[in-house]
Amino acid sequence: MALSDLYSLVRQPDLLQTSVDMDMSSFNSSVMSIGAGLRRGGVMIGHWVYPPVCAGCGVLVGEHGGVCGTCWSNLRQIERPCCDVMGTPFSHDMGGALVSAEAIADPPPFRRARAAVLYDDVARSIVHRLKYKDRTDLATIMARWMVRAGDELIAESECVVSVPLHRRRFMARRYNQSAELARILARRSALPYLPGALGRRKSTRPQVGLTAKARVENMRGAFSVPQTAQSDIIGRSVLLVDDVYTTGATVKAASHTLLKAGAGSVSVLTFARVSPDFG
Repeated sequence: MALSDLYSLVRQPDLLQTSVDMDMSSFNSSVMSIGAGLRRGGVMIGHWVYPPVCAGCGVLVGEHGGVCGTCWSNLRQIERPCCDVMGTPFSHDMGGALVSAEAIADPPPFRRARAAVLYDDVARSIVHRLKYKDRTDLATIMARWMVRAGDELIAESECVVSVPLHRRRFMARRYNQSAELARILARRSALPYLPGALGRRKSTRPQVGLTAKARVENMRGAFSVPQTAQSDIIGRSVLLVDDVYTTGATVKAASHTLLKAGAGSVSVLTFARVSPDFG
């Protein structure tokens, strides 16, 4: 800028302000362009360092949290018609609100249960990667499917609680897979998540391999609601979140504990459930 031009700007403040605004606008545009470029570069580097792989089998896919075509076709999503209480799928739609023999023979303490998928090979692989392979990123896509499957339960609920791990198991695993699902699900559903509302006061044996009767006995007295958290659940409709519904021993014990502590009702939402047909 020539000295004469600078003198004119000083004599005319409006022109000086306009010039400054134009320079700042250009600067901001440049910064935004650089930032966008860095973000694109970061994504490209991230895909190179951590390539997106199928949540089920591990083959390369187009984006993180995706599922390949083969796994998607083999993933058995639970659709209606299903038991109005247990959420187990029926092979035929006979109209109306249907209740399964399981719900009639052994009424659960919770109001209703729903799951996104059946616990088959693909679902088992996804849960295993989340639970034991530090793939906490999978909780995002799993929670998204759970929101879809549990839309009715979510509409009736006032807060979200996860099935807790005992502190020793939590220290060994470093995270609670059910809490990861619950936290994301609560955020997507605009419901408050209460991470301290349910505690695990007894270190139980792993449920895998136990009979249905042994599972119930194993979970007896396993949960508690801290006194400091009772006011958060009294009279409220609680949505209890876990990764897999097998025999229901875990969520039934947790539901009993929440209801005893004053919860108005409990509904259960899991990512997967074992079909009674599969044992």
